Amino acid sequence: MAGFNGFGGANMQNLLKQAQKMQEQIQRDREELENTTFYANAGGGMVEIEMNGKRELTSVKIKPEVVDPEDVEMLEDLIMASINDANRQIDEKLAEITPGLPGGMF
Repeated sequence: MAGFNGFGGANMQNLLKQAQKMQEQIQRDREELENTTFYANAGGGMVEIEMNGKRELTSVKIKPEVVDPEDVEMLEDLIMASINDANRQIDEKLAEITPGLPGGMF
């Protein structure tokens, strides 16, 4: 009986080597993404945030003029919008570096 289900030993080894290379590339891409800083803002720069590729918020800056005790909801909306924008940027970068990979592989 030759190899595994008709695959020769050399073919199986090549397949395993390719899988290992792909796994190593995924690990490098993951590390690059995690070390990338994403910047987003809302309200024309009234709220600015920084987030890393691990989706950890690393900085929030709020211009004093946007802080209105009578309109806290607006400030909340600006913070949410900037965080959502940073998450969108991370998703775009992830799609860029992992085209064609099933969602759970990265």
